[in-house]
Amino acid sequence: MKRTNILAALLVALSLISTGCGTSDYVQSIEITSTGSNSGGFFNLSGIDGTLQLVTNTVYHSGKTVPVTNSVTYTVMPVGCQSSGDPTSPCGAAMPAYSPTTVPINSTGLMTAVSAICTWIDLPSGTPPELPTPPQYNWLYTGYYQVTATYNGMVSQPVAIGVGSAAGNAPDGSCGPS
Repeated sequence: MKRTNILAALLVALSLISTGCGTSDYVQSIEITSTGSNSGGFFNLSGIDGTLQLVTNTVYHSGKTVPVTNSVTYTVMPVGCQSSGDPTSPCGAAMPAYSPTTVPINSTGLMTAVSAICTWIDLPSGTPPELPTPPQYNWLYTGYYQVTATYNGMVSQPVAIGVGSAAGNAPDGSCGPS
């Protein structure tokens, strides 16, 4: 009888241990977002010395998220061009390379517009594509900075961040949504 109880206890313990196999939670992806100026999913670094706070989270298989903003490495690639201000030929100068003198990102994920850059153009009303913005504006990217975050070898999805830290061609002289 004693052997039967010991054997039963061992089988129960083995059963409990084996049911946990394969169900441990793990990091499924890295997600980067911004808490700054946003117009319909388009992020804009608005105004000279304007800032955007980048937020990076690990997303676990279970759906749980854990902030890791202060532990990531950012990669920034310029895409497109600066706005010329001319809707018939919207592309002006090349996008400046990412550096501490353009739109640096500090260790807490804060991105700052240091250089005067405009990567938006206000197309005249009726010009396709019509974008869902305030009625007086029809903003279109000419360029942006594509930002990804890397954490423990995993890379986030990219986010596109336009810069409106210089004068633009809108009727009020603005550059991009605010």
